[in-house]
Amino acid sequence: MTPGRLGELLGMPPIPRGTWAEEALYVSPAAARRGVDPEETAARLRALPGVAAVRVRAGGFLEIVVAVPGELVTEIGPPPGAVPPGVVPPGPPPPGAVPPAATRAPAWPDRPRTWANPGFAVRYAHVRAVAVQRWAVELGVGGEFRPELLDGRWDRAVLRLLAELPGRRAGRDPGWAAYAERLAGAYHDAFERAAPLPVGDGEPSPLHAARVRLARAVRDALAGTLAALGETAPDRL
Repeated sequence: MTPGRLGELLGMPPIPRGTWAEEALYVSPAAARRGVDPEETAARLRALPGVAAVRVRAGGFLEIVVAVPGELVTEIGPPPGAVPPGVVPPGPPPPGAVPPAATRAPAWPDRPRTWANPGFAVRYAHVRAVAVQRWAVELGVGGEFRPELLDGRWDRAVLRLLAELPGRRAGRDPGWAAYAERLAGAYHDAFERAAPLPVGDGEPSPLHAARVRLARAVRDALAGTLAALGETAPDRL
């Protein structure tokens, strides 16, 4: 069960809550806002595959726990109208395309290129996520994506932030800069503590393949976020 699918069922994006270290929890006021019985809505949700639990709280709020949080990465792709750096689209941008990066001031300075600059951390996270895709091909990491393997502490921390995307896109004030900084920080932690690729003489595994897929979702999420902030996401620094 994904946030996009829950949003379709509820009529609005669910809101991720907590750290997701123990359970992948969303909260939704949809039943209360629509004036429907929250218990009936909860019962319908409990019957759906991928929903581990639904609790009704005060005010008709629903707490929804999904069984496999890693499934959400399948909903994340490149931003609308995205083109490779340096390539000029042949015609007018399609509906929903982000404005060209050159028309807006960047959210952060280019330098210093150190951890003291949040913009460096964000751009470098995108660079790392892009590099993982290249290295995965070179190392033969592949196979079927198994989202249930993204169950470790660091993987879940990244998933928790990716789960915010639908709600932020639908909101009036998405707060992209602060969001990008948090997502970048979580991905740097995951990259350094939960290896997305084989180390040394290690063999590629299904877990590596799952983490490469997670890196792709981070890449696309950061590319879209940076585009919304007026930047073209770098592949190298």
